Amino acid sequence: MIGIIGIVVVFVMVFGGYVAAGGKFGIILHSLPFELTMIMGAAVGAFLIANDSAGVKQTLRDIGKVFKGSSWKPNDYRDLLCLLFELIRLARQNPVALEEHIEGPESSEIFGRYSKIQHDHEAVELICDTLRSMTLSYDDPNQVEEVLDKRMEATLNHALHPSHAMQTVADGLPALGIVAAVLGIIKTMGAIDQPPVVLGGLIAGALVGTFLGVFIAYGFVGPFASKMQSVVEEDSHFYQLIREVLIANLHNHPANMCIEVGRQNAPHHVRPAYSDLEEAMRNLKREAA
Repeated sequence: MIGIIGIVVVFVMVFGGYVAAGGKFGIILHSLPFELTMIMGAAVGAFLIANDSAGVKQTLRDIGKVFKGSSWKPNDYRDLLCLLFELIRLARQNPVALEEHIEGPESSEIFGRYSKIQHDHEAVELICDTLRSMTLSYDDPNQVEEVLDKRMEATLNHALHPSHAMQTVADGLPALGIVAAVLGIIKTMGAIDQPPVVLGGLIAGALVGTFLGVFIAYGFVGPFASKMQSVVEEDSHFYQLIREVLIANLHNHPANMCIEVGRQNAPHHVRPAYSDLEEAMRNLKREAA
């Protein structure tokens, strides 16, 4: 919702100020289709040249994040901590019983209680692969931490690609606006024998290209790229929490302490309250008893 409000504010302030200053829309509307075709057509073409099909599809999907925001809400962080608590407790009580859950998380009763997490491919793989490493005696905390760090860095870089691609387009749009303006000036010079009124209209039309390039770059595409990046970075805290809890577990801290380490490493605005999390874990213990 806030993204839509931002778009409306940009249009109202820019064009409202233009009209208030005595500007007329006629020349803009006359040149708009042609200038927009050149600028946006070149921008889309450059975007396609710079990215493969997977990157293009991912970018188009991620544009929705500008309006939806982060995928993970405070309740999801609480559910993740409860899921990790159940898995860690089971791993210590009966490592053999844990295998069926990490080898088939899609049919696991434990994962099934947290359906949103169960359907997130990256979160499930991160949890299962790390727990599987523990069952294979791959239990050097420093080594596991290094592997997790490299994996998460690679995952984050991949997730940030769409925002970087959008920012590249934003950086190029002002220059493409100048290209459109130069073409307009070339057109104007070809009509140099026309009266000043005609030449003035042609020059104004050419300047619309420069305006559109800068306006779209800094009013829309740049902010979209920035928002996409911030949402991806916000979502990465969810996976970072998994890392913190599982590394604490590798250091053989008590299960409750592992969960508390994860809770305290969650961002403040999504961090579950200690009392709420404690109550949720007590309920899990009662259900398991």
